[in-house]
Amino acid sequence: MKKKGFLGTLLAVGLIALMGCTSKNEQSVDDKKEWIVATSGTLFPSSYYNDDNKLTGYDIEVVKEIANRMDKKVTFKELNVDGMLASIQNNSVDFAANDFSLSDSRKDKFLISEPIKYSFGSMIVRKSDQSGIKKLEDLKDKKAAGEATTSYMKIAEKYGAELISYDNATNDQYLTDVANGRTDVILNDYYLQKMSVNALPDIPVMILKDVYFNPSESGLLFNNKNQELKEEIDKTIKEMKKDGTMKKISEEFFGEDVSKKVDIPTAESVTVEE
Repeated sequence: MKKKGFLGTLLAVGLIALMGCTSKNEQSVDDKKEWIVATSGTLFPSSYYNDDNKLTGYDIEVVKEIANRMDKKVTFKELNVDGMLASIQNNSVDFAANDFSLSDSRKDKFLISEPIKYSFGSMIVRKSDQSGIKKLEDLKDKKAAGEATTSYMKIAEKYGAELISYDNATNDQYLTDVANGRTDVILNDYYLQKMSVNALPDIPVMILKDVYFNPSESGLLFNNKNQELKEEIDKTIKEMKKDGTMKKISEEFFGEDVSKKVDIPTAESVTVEE
């Protein structure tokens, strides 16, 4: 199976004008029979294609279950991060499902659902020498790989790293480039990195132990004017947590329950300008 690439969190997009009283955001939740949901299809294990060339993943299966319980059809629209955010803003999709988290500075533009995943940031480095990194401050002058405008790349930049930008690259490309020295480090979500490293054991990279940062919550991402849909979906997510369905889906894709809040005492809090 080709396990595909790391996508990050949120970046700036401009506000757009409402399209009038018949826009998607103004339709009743009950009126809509089908949701158009943005995702990447390249983010293992949240949104990716399996060996049968079927779109699946944690976020994908969570959305399917929500839709089933709310009697909706779902069509997934594959986009990169920039495209997903723009599509939310211009109402061409109903929401996005791609391991999104939401910074305080973006809350005037987007809404995030009840969390479906709790995590924290980590770093992938070379096994041979840990890429010369033992702490976040060691990122200075290192080559950090990622999608250009993500919060993880902003953190790397804050600590003085040279940014090497990718666009929806596969995990094997990311990890191989670290192993062969083209890059030195990848900052991203711990669980996504853990799954990717485990899926590609022949590539000599590792997650840097005990160097964690920015505990996070991720969920489904909405236009800030789509409050009604968000609230209805939140109710369904809470039901899925209560009846054990969220735990079951989580364990299928992560091997553990990521839908419960985690306490990581060693995790530093790093702020960056959005």
